[in-house]
Amino acid sequence: MWALLAVKLGCLLALTLVPLLGGLLPATILRLRGSLGTGFSGAAQGIVTCVAGGVFLGACLLDVVPDSLADLRDEMNRRSLSLDFPIPELTLALGFLLVLVMEHVILDCTERHGDEASFPLLPRASHGEADRPPCDLEGEAPSPFRSLVLTVSLSLHSVFEGLAIGLQETEAKVLQLAVAILLHKTAIALSLALLLLRSRLPFRWVTACLVTFVLMCPLGMSVGMAMTHGPEAGGSTARSVLEGVAAGTFMYITFLEILPKELHSPTSRLPKVLAVLLGFSGMAALRFMG
Repeated sequence: MWALLAVKLGCLLALTLVPLLGGLLPATILRLRGSLGTGFSGAAQGIVTCVAGGVFLGACLLDVVPDSLADLRDEMNRRSLSLDFPIPELTLALGFLLVLVMEHVILDCTERHGDEASFPLLPRASHGEADRPPCDLEGEAPSPFRSLVLTVSLSLHSVFEGLAIGLQETEAKVLQLAVAILLHKTAIALSLALLLLRSRLPFRWVTACLVTFVLMCPLGMSVGMAMTHGPEAGGSTARSVLEGVAAGTFMYITFLEILPKELHSPTSRLPKVLAVLLGFSGMAALRFMG
């Protein structure tokens, strides 16, 4: 138990510091240079995002989804609940739909405030000169309001990502999910920092938005740890349900955000496919050894 807690605390620290540095360092360098014309290239960001997508794909299909389904079925058997209805699968769908509804409600509010376009939970892949990603700092800048809405959307989702880690009960599962989320959040923190700079927000607001986004994952992880390592009374069912919901959010990010929007880009097709395979293979190897 203490070893598991130590691993979770180490992952919590890494998930706080690495994405924060990954977002603040480039933002600070660009601010000191006084130029927004240079930055992290779209191609390099796409490769990193595809590696994270492969890691998420492996974590989803080989670990998070099967384990959450098994835990929910075990909990139903323990409580002698026999229903002719797929309750475990329903919790996955609820997590999936929760993020879908949350994202589109926020985007609808954004459009009602006069924004002509919207941003998803992840920056869209580049489709040439006419469709640049947020990390490309040329062209028309997004509004500060839309950038803040994106920060809120990302932050809310990060709570569920951290919750999924905090609810795990073995060191191997914690490390698998932490690696996936660390890659994902670092790439997103970098892209978010560049987007916020491009929207001409004051630098203190850029810093506040990044800190808020980064701290949401440790917050969710702390809640999961409190449920896992706290009193057991009435906690096992809630943990199982929340783990299923968190697994659904992983499915949404993997299959509707990361992979389609990066692989749809006509640039660097084969390197991106290889990056997905690399991320998936690494996660499969961790699962096999664990």
